[in-house]
Amino acid sequence: MGPLAGLKVIEFVGLGPAPFCGMLLADMGAEVLLIDRKRAPERPGVEQFSPGPASVARRGKRSVMLDLRAPEAVQTALRLIAGADLLIEGFRPGVMERLGLGPDVCLGANPKLLYGRMTGWGQTGPLAHSAGHDVNYTALSAILHCGARADGVPWAPPSLLGDMAGGMMLAFGLACALNEVRSSGKGQVIDAAMIDAASLFLHGVYGAFAAGYWDLKPGTNLLDSGAPFYDVYRCADNKWISLGPLEPAFYSLMLEKLGLAGDPLFEDQFDKRRWPERKERIAEIIRTKTREEWCRLLEGTDVCFAPVLDLAEAPQHPHQQAREGFIRLNGVTQPAPAPRFSRTSAAVRSPPSMPGEGADEALRDWGFTDSEVAGLRATGALG
Repeated sequence: MGPLAGLKVIEFVGLGPAPFCGMLLADMGAEVLLIDRKRAPERPGVEQFSPGPASVARRGKRSVMLDLRAPEAVQTALRLIAGADLLIEGFRPGVMERLGLGPDVCLGANPKLLYGRMTGWGQTGPLAHSAGHDVNYTALSAILHCGARADGVPWAPPSLLGDMAGGMMLAFGLACALNEVRSSGKGQVIDAAMIDAASLFLHGVYGAFAAGYWDLKPGTNLLDSGAPFYDVYRCADNKWISLGPLEPAFYSLMLEKLGLAGDPLFEDQFDKRRWPERKERIAEIIRTKTREEWCRLLEGTDVCFAPVLDLAEAPQHPHQQAREGFIRLNGVTQPAPAPRFSRTSAAVRSPPSMPGEGADEALRDWGFTDSEVAGLRATGALG
């Protein structure tokens, strides 16, 4: 099942990008075993993060609940790590070391282990030990500034990049290390930081800025809603559509479809001085039809068009349906595994696990005997 079938991963439970990385690996066939905390800390106000059927990032994983304050639980975790190929953790720097499960200890038990560390600020630097969230990492990388708009119109929230980009960066780092360990036979530590991922995702904008093509004033550039041909527009029914014909041939087709072909106002596509006036004119035209009417006219053409869909609409779109882009597990609609493979298809092997669900079976599969499992329960190390 999937190109990573046979790969064994230990994931220490957390929030955001590290679980996302584990989900990506599990979707591709890796066996991911969650180490859940036996006594989870109270998190008033964030109950939506409690494990449940809608915890999509837990799909395809099994769980063992350990009280890592108990020496027996730490030894159990270390034994599991000794049989793993990858380890994923998303704690602040120093937490795993204080638990007795830092890189030196784990690599000592498993010299080929790839130890993936996911943090916001990275393992080093003056902010390394400070709290933060995706909005902070994107703020410090400039993504938040580049996503600013002056009018409150729908736009992709750049803060998402600070979180999920970090998970993708960790998955990429682990894939790179997997290739290297085949020849060296030596494990290593992968330091994946959300701020690094956010900065990397902005590489093209930094290049444009260096070349003089990106203005620091929000909403005035080619790709930040400044251009009239790369923006979203409100329709007659107060729904929205997106237009993005950057190439001159596609731009000409958009003008034709909107009844603007030959209009001198729209000559010289990249004349920024006329962008605001053109945008007002296009907005007036878009407001004359409903979103559905614009879909019938523009969807499937080279205008570079798509309706702006909400979370309920997107999975129902014919393109998503045709590609089976979404799946439904335990009544929860969620994105399907990606990317697609021609031979080793990815799949979700099970719905999200609850903490400790299937622990006995998982431990047996990882080499523990029934008596050892019973002993761990007797000591309270295993929940």
